[in-house]
This record gives sequence, C-alpha cells and structure tokens, in this order.
Amino acid sequence: MRVYIGSDHAGYELKERLLGWLAEHGHDAVDCGPKRLDPDDDYPPFCIRVGEGVVVSPGSLGVVIGGSGNGEQIAANKVRGVRAALAWSDDTARLSREHNDANVLALGARMVDPADAVRFVELFLTTSFSAEPRHSRRIRMLGEYERTGQAPPLP
Repeated sequence: MRVYIGSDHAGYELKERLLGWLAEHGHDAVDCGPKRLDPDDDYPPFCIRVGEGVVVSPGSLGVVIGGSGNGEQIAANKVRGVRAALAWSDDTARLSREHNDANVLALGARMVDPADAVRFVELFLTTSFSAEPRHSRRIRMLGEYERTGQAPPLP
C-alpha cells in the first residue's frame, strides 16, 4: 500500500522510525518531509502534502506526526477529501478506519510511546471501513458538505 507520511520537528524521529517500519512491511512509503530535523520548521506544508498525496492516489493512506498531533490533523483536514483522525489508543486507530473511513492518521510523538505509535499505524493500515449504513450515511453527509458548503439538515 502507498502511505504518505509527514511530520514537523517534534515528529521527525517517529516519522523516520515509521518509514523504516513501512518499508520492512512492504509498503510504498512516500516521505513528504521534512528531509532533515529543523527545530524551527512548521507542520502545515508537510501535512498538507500528505493530504494532497492521499487524495490524488486512490487506495493510499497517510500519516501525519507532530508533538500532539492536533495541529497536524487540522492541517491535513484542510485538504478537500481528507478525513484525518487523531489516534492515542488501539481503539481510536482502529475505529478511525472502521467507523470514519479516515484516510489520514494523526499521531502525537510527545503523547504516545513509539512502539504504541507503530501499532496504531499497523491497525490503521489493516482495518477496513465497515460500510455499515449509519457510517456510510455520515461519510456521505461530510462529503456533501465539503462539495456544497451546505450543512446537512437538522433531524
């Protein structure tokens, strides 16, 4: 599977570790940067590139990493067609795919142990969207809002 991955300085070390893990497990990892550790870099350029890559490459997924993962998730979600989810546990990593059909996973390198982060990525990559009607309906609502700017009607 093609996996786009990017970080800022706080997530750089974990990104490098995940790049190795992805390669060892046969994934086509695309490093969206940074290419070197720069304590003054900003996360938006890297995370937006991850999102853009995922959107134009059907079947691919993405991972964005920062200190908390929050800003990185927000940046990735600015790309039309991205559904980025922050994971901090096995359940949040798995459910992001199973219920939300997330296509980008956000991780906080300062919030989770590196071994846990690897496991979250593995769960994210190996879990499929359930396609249950309630989840599919919600994803369609989000997509329609993204296309039209019109909020779904209230129940």
